[in-house]
Amino acid sequence: MIHQPHSPNGSDPSLVADTVSVGYPDRKVIETLSLAIETGKITALVGPNGSGKSTLLKAMARLLPVSAGAVYLDGKAITKLPSAQIARELAILPQGPSAPRGLTVAELVEQGRFPHVGALRMLRHQDHESIKQALTLTNMNTFAHRSLDALSGGERQRAWIALTLAQDTPVLLLDEPTTFLDIGHQLEVLDLVRMLNAERQMTIVLVLHDLNQAARYSQRMVVLQQGRIVADGQPAAVLTPTLLANVFNVRANIITDPASNTPVCLPYAVVSREVSADHQHHASEPDE
Repeated sequence: MIHQPHSPNGSDPSLVADTVSVGYPDRKVIETLSLAIETGKITALVGPNGSGKSTLLKAMARLLPVSAGAVYLDGKAITKLPSAQIARELAILPQGPSAPRGLTVAELVEQGRFPHVGALRMLRHQDHESIKQALTLTNMNTFAHRSLDALSGGERQRAWIALTLAQDTPVLLLDEPTTFLDIGHQLEVLDLVRMLNAERQMTIVLVLHDLNQAARYSQRMVVLQQGRIVADGQPAAVLTPTLLANVFNVRANIITDPASNTPVCLPYAVVSREVSADHQHHASEPDE
């Protein structure tokens, strides 16, 4: 039996990657990485392009096979679970999802209920209620009968988020959920994520490019670089000038947001390649 790592607070984690290696036919992206997701928390995965954030998220949702190690969902190896059971426990919104042409928003969101329907594959009262609530939470009620093809990029993104909410799972994985959204809709989505965590105790993992949003909306930040975890902890402890120089190759000041009391990074210069290489060589890895 492979030893499963504990989450940082000592509680039983809902989702665990245990010494996993993941990649594609032409390259390995992640090698022997371990990460335990804290139940009932928001965890943000951040890092430079190509650091393995999306690859890790897909592996934890069984969208990508691991070549070594194992992923556990509620203590069970995810490779041994039926797909319908996984879909009742875990929902994922990957980057760039696609749907058949002509599909309406309501028809898309209905797909989220299929893991819950009975043998006749018919939607019940509670399924319709979940669909209605998902549309309401994402402000998509007025778009329910519109074709996805007729929506803006931001509206389509909110429709896909509604699909994952209709799935009504305790664990939610979001890969760059604010893509294509203007700043107002970005904040709406992230406020929704925080509400789902606070009111429904959902366990949420999201990949974000915006470090300040990650710091503001997550309780835990995990920083990846070249397929390795190089920092893991509360945002105030993780988001430091040293980390930004070593991992993101920028010099930045860190201030505290007076509204949220969370760290905000203010980049002001690019680190030279020579200095950056030296920093990365001497940087030490924290405990995972």
